[in-house]
Amino acid sequence: MRRSLPSCAAAGVLAAVSFSAAAEQIDTGELYRLPPADVVILGELHDNPAHHAHQAIAVATMGAQALVFEMLTERQALRITPELLASEDRLEHALQWEAGGWPDFSMYYPIFLAAEQPVFFGGAVERDLVRAAVSDGAADVMGGSAALFGLDRALDDGEQATREAGQMAAHCDALPEEMLGGMVEAQRLRDAGLARAVIAAVAETGGPVAVITGNGHAREDWGIPRALEFAAPELDVITVAQFESVPGEAVPYDYWLVTDPAERDDPCAVFDER
Repeated sequence: MRRSLPSCAAAGVLAAVSFSAAAEQIDTGELYRLPPADVVILGELHDNPAHHAHQAIAVATMGAQALVFEMLTERQALRITPELLASEDRLEHALQWEAGGWPDFSMYYPIFLAAEQPVFFGGAVERDLVRAAVSDGAADVMGGSAALFGLDRALDDGEQATREAGQMAAHCDALPEEMLGGMVEAQRLRDAGLARAVIAAVAETGGPVAVITGNGHAREDWGIPRALEFAAPELDVITVAQFESVPGEAVPYDYWLVTDPAERDDPCAVFDER
């Protein structure tokens, strides 16, 4: 599962990891018997209910001692109590879920209940820091711990171009080109923030730790696993991605599965209306 960084990383440049057909397609039933690991990163498309149902299955059957959520900051996670967990409405209100812009909380609530008495961790970086990363870079925002997560190393040209193109596509080709580099820096900061929460979760509970996050943060070539390669290479990490169609090329995960697409409005319509 764990893959080594390429040797050029030691020279101060991060290059994308090369992946082959080693990634394995699985079905829902195999979520009940994932191999043991310190950390299981469970990717999703945020608005697909099936993906969250699958995450709840994996969390329950792996015996997760801690859950790290991309959707929560550390301050939000600290608000969670057993009393709040007993009420979907009260927990949603305490977490100020709607203000975060995430899809309906009812899709996520079963994940909170899936493990027995887990400790909850927030992996989200505060919004003002994410904005600062866009203008100043992830390393500047992370400060003294930037090197721990590899943020002090420039991406190689190929990966930088690929990631900028991905940001443009994700924003419906509506971003000014001069913003793309900053958006990549923001993503790198978020990956490092999630990795930091994972390390804290393992240290406090001993694991296993489940991470609830988007597919982009779960990918092994430049997501949370890469940050963990730098900061905690001793951890055994498994990655699972969830798609709505079969990918046309090798994918940077250990396991992946395909679900029916979620019903959704055109995400680019908001840009067309401008």
